[in-house]
Amino acid sequence: MILHTESFGEGEAIVFLHSGLQTGLTDFEYQRNYFKEQYHVVVPDLRGHGNSVSTDLSDIFERNAEDLAETLKQLGIGAAHIVGASFGALVGIVFAKRFPSKVKSLVISGVMAEKPDNWELLREQECRNQQQIFQYEETNAYFNQLHKGDWRKLIALGQQEEWYPFEETKDLSGIDSPILYISGEGNPNETKGVLYYPDKHDNVHVSIIPFASHLVHAEQAELHAKTLELFLSHID
Repeated sequence: MILHTESFGEGEAIVFLHSGLQTGLTDFEYQRNYFKEQYHVVVPDLRGHGNSVSTDLSDIFERNAEDLAETLKQLGIGAAHIVGASFGALVGIVFAKRFPSKVKSLVISGVMAEKPDNWELLREQECRNQQQIFQYEETNAYFNQLHKGDWRKLIALGQQEEWYPFEETKDLSGIDSPILYISGEGNPNETKGVLYYPDKHDNVHVSIIPFASHLVHAEQAELHAKTLELFLSHID
């Protein structure tokens, strides 16, 4: 499917892939404004989010990767810099593996390279947190307004036992373009990737951002943007 997409600016294409339950316009807002003067900034709503309505959310990362490939083709973009956070970063990894020729560089944050020993405990805790969303009318109204489809199905996906694609995150082989792995210092399961990835892949650069955790791109938006800018300046 063609993803609902907004675009800003001109130049090399840079695609920002939003985190779960967000949209192209509600996430990466600082970065969008920061880079639109020099780049063609592309912000799609991933499948099941915002205006990219779909009742088929099976194989969600694979399908989003295919959707993004179709969308870039529709926009006339041959290759782009891909920047993703959390859910969007997972989509970005799968996209870069399936369509390497379409990726000039890949920037990911909010990602776990390996399955944590306490994964079941973390998953159960996250499930409880997500279930609490349904208890607040204002929150439900916000997400109802934000997403044209049934956003509750996205939460249901995240509550499945094997929803996280560790088989994709543990090995970035097949991605030849430069990769930047960003982690907030407050998430120990993600900071492990700072040592894990460069040890296995020569094309991976890393950065730990202070005073941030899982959503480092939002918690320290300026530092994230500056780090991204530095990374892009070193790409031929």
